[in-house]
Amino acid sequence: MRLVKEIPHNHYLVQIHEYNGKYLLKITLDQFEQIFKIPVAEMEDLNGFESKLTDAFFSSCLKRFFSMREDLVELMKK
Repeated sequence: MRLVKEIPHNHYLVQIHEYNGKYLLKITLDQFEQIFKIPVAEMEDLNGFESKLTDAFFSSCLKRFFSMREDLVELMKK
């Protein structure tokens, strides 16, 4: 897996990797990460793609991170 680009963000580690014909958009917060796989053929311009990463997108990611943390807490209680 090759790191292609790191996108600055105040709260997350945002990286784009290339692996097996796909770009992997990797968003990390603390011990949790979300990965979105995008075929290379569907992403013509990485810089243009960066502009699609809006506050609304990151807000949605934050909700998933909260949900992931809740799931882990519940799992560890058992």
